[in-house]
Amino acid sequence: MMETAQYRSSGMTGMTKGPCRHKETWWWNEEVSEAVREKKTKYRKWKKENTKEARMEYKKSRQNAKRVISSAKEKKQKECAKDLNDSECQNEIFRMAKQMVKERQDITGLNCIKGASGKVILMIKGSKTLGRSTWRN
Repeated sequence: MMETAQYRSSGMTGMTKGPCRHKETWWWNEEVSEAVREKKTKYRKWKKENTKEARMEYKKSRQNAKRVISSAKEKKQKECAKDLNDSECQNEIFRMAKQMVKERQDITGLNCIKGASGKVILMIKGSKTLGRSTWRN
């Protein structure tokens, strides 16, 4: 039933590509991983003990993690800028830029279907019964 509904609706509304399947953090490394892991353990300790000392430890590890992340980003950006003339690195830079643009896009449009009369029907409560009558036509 679901496949039939998708097939019929794709003829009226079209299909989207879906989410990016190759997301990756281009600046992530072992040093960043260790800093984030330490920050998480300090956070759990602070929430479990609920003391000022544990909170101060967490704040210090959070600041350290921010510093490590920013230095890793800067290091990777300089590395890519140095290798800009290399064709392989150019492709990687374009891929990273495309991913960054997709992450910052606003969601535009609504999920909607046109009924048999041609009017737009928004997907709201009761859309199952409305959908069944639409798909039968």
